Amino acid sequence: MTSLGAAFSGDLNKSALFRGLHVLSGIMEHLEPMTELRRVAGPGSHEIEIRKSRFICSVARAETDDEARAMISDLRKRYWQANHNCFAYILGERGDIQRSSDDGEPSGTAGIPMLDVLRKMYLTDTVAVVTRYFGGTLLGAGGLIRAYSGAVGETIRLVGVVERRILSIVALDVNHADAGRIHNALASSGFPEATVSYGAEAARFLLHLQDIDQKPFTTWVAEISNGSLHIEILGETGIDIPCDIDTTKE
Repeated sequence: MTSLGAAFSGDLNKSALFRGLHVLSGIMEHLEPMTELRRVAGPGSHEIEIRKSRFICSVARAETDDEARAMISDLRKRYWQANHNCFAYILGERGDIQRSSDDGEPSGTAGIPMLDVLRKMYLTDTVAVVTRYFGGTLLGAGGLIRAYSGAVGETIRLVGVVERRILSIVALDVNHADAGRIHNALASSGFPEATVSYGAEAARFLLHLQDIDQKPFTTWVAEISNGSLHIEILGETGIDIPCDIDTTKE
């Protein structure tokens, strides 16, 4: 596992957070709105200051309780001089693992408000840690709740949210003589763009389709080839689709 200290080093670079996201060309406009796993787009951190207290929020993905706790431990070591390192995280496909800690702040003023932000955004496999350096002025319970929840909300909006989609990998083998015609027809069909590879005996078209598109695509293939071509389902793949942050269910 990558060290969280390395992952969070430096200022938040929004473009870098999306680098490496597996988003397939030509797919996004074909995806139907649906509720899938939502996670932060990548690790990142953001700092706010309230009445001279510094609140540094760090967010990242984790898939297990051990990973989440390792990330929290990593940040506590990094910010060992801080007054508080409060955390909240949600894990699992159903979000059934939920943990939070006030880490010395008055009960209910840090961990739970942070957790509520993750819940309202329907996030899972996401860890948030807010580090506080006390500035000398007491904020009161309401002020702390707003500070901790606000730090998490602002950071997630900067980092971004992605939605996990599972697509079928579909293959279509076409003889070389018909490959150009099929390629042109597919380009104007409204289905996702295909990648094409040429073998000794045939050209192979690979597409990534949602379940809802498989039957229409099968029908289209039968019509365009007069029943001579047939698709083959090779397996599944997952892709992360960036979400408009305004569409998160707050």
